[in-house]
Amino acid sequence: MTISLITSVHNPRVKAAVKLRSGRDRARQEQILIDGIREIQRAQIAGVRLHEVFACFSDDDAAGASWLDSLTAAGIDVCRLSPSVFARLAYGQREQGVVAVAEPPRRTLDELGSAGDALMIVLERVEKPGNVGAVVRTADATGASAVIVADGATDLYNPNAIRASLGTIFAVPVCAAGSRETLAWLRQHRVRIFAARVEAAQLYTRVSYRGPAAIVLGSESEGLSDVWQGPDITPVSLPMHGMADSLNVSTTAAVLLYEALRQRHATEDDTFPLAG
Repeated sequence: MTISLITSVHNPRVKAAVKLRSGRDRARQEQILIDGIREIQRAQIAGVRLHEVFACFSDDDAAGASWLDSLTAAGIDVCRLSPSVFARLAYGQREQGVVAVAEPPRRTLDELGSAGDALMIVLERVEKPGNVGAVVRTADATGASAVIVADGATDLYNPNAIRASLGTIFAVPVCAAGSRETLAWLRQHRVRIFAARVEAAQLYTRVSYRGPAAIVLGSESEGLSDVWQGPDITPVSLPMHGMADSLNVSTTAAVLLYEALRQRHATEDDTFPLAG
């Protein structure tokens, strides 16, 4: 398979790919855009199906040319774009001139699994895809089992979410579901639930996250809905000593996930005792 060259912004393949910057067109075409070599390679490792790759490398980029050759050898359509055409397709300033059109992974709650020491993050009504991606990146770093986007206000594989996750959104099991459906599934699998709420009386360090657990975070503007209330749901808060009354959702997720990681790996000899 050869690598073709496209020099017109009116090329139908380029025009179809550009439309994938729109969430409506991603849903209609059932395809997504992945920006950057690192992100595309992580998608490949995760088994994501690539439909085509558009590249704009300099002629002396031997590594880039070799990678494109490996893609064509794998049966993936590759097109070289002129700089002006690539500028039409790319988003923002990209050091690596490559964009892939791919089939989005599709998972259901039942495909996540909840056995053993599962640690999950639930994001309810989070609007900004960059926040979703940042949380997934932290989930990957802390070894969390899954990220569930409940009643999501953005699609999982928005290019900004992929970019903010550094491509880890393809490595961490991620799925979308309704809030009530998610709560019922967690209860069915006997997963303990911790809801992050600004007004919660109990500090996040005073509970144990050992065993199957889910940490639920809401949007910065609205917080969590009333779905996440009940005798089996433990509200927790982070101390706030300044003027701000809340943290960015990705920052909150990082604090809570690393506390859970600390507890799960702590021993009696550690400097910091386990929360009771």
